[in-house]
Amino acid sequence: MDDRQRPRRPGGRSARVRAAVHQAVTDLISERGYGNFTVGEVAARAGVADSSIYRRWGSLETLLTDVVLTRLEERSPMPDTGSLAGDLRTYAANVAREITGPDGLAVLRLAVALSSNGQQDLQARDAFLAERARQLQLMLDRARDRGEQPPDVLAVLDHIMAPMYIRVLFGAGPLTPDYVDGLVDRLL
Repeated sequence: MDDRQRPRRPGGRSARVRAAVHQAVTDLISERGYGNFTVGEVAARAGVADSSIYRRWGSLETLLTDVVLTRLEERSPMPDTGSLAGDLRTYAANVAREITGPDGLAVLRLAVALSSNGQQDLQARDAFLAERARQLQLMLDRARDRGEQPPDVLAVLDHIMAPMYIRVLFGAGPLTPDYVDGLVDRLL
């Protein structure tokens, strides 16, 4: 079997580079905040060449968008417990764990920072919000298919997600399981 016929294995060097670059971005945001580092600094921290970052992502803004969206997809799996209440409780608990975890605040701050800059950043913010809404809509549609009467996506964002984000961003209190469950209970 020659190289052209050999199946490509998932992961490998490309996955390691992506993970190292994503971690470098998250670390730099935690240490310095948004907008206070360059592609060169990300590359040095990740142990890759600047050209690798530019070749794969094209710009720092595109890389930052990829970091946010990847974290969102990887860390917020869609639960299927058989009921809307169970799904929302599980989803909210996953999000709470995600945003209070080691990199959670940095990634959340990055998503917020993307709202206040140029057109590319606004597109990144919109992609983040669209992905979160897509995830929620899948869960709500599944509940509707089971005969339940779910709220709309904005209600979930307003009554569950936003209070958790505010608590974490402003250090306004812990996201205890009772607090998170209470958000779901009040919505339903």
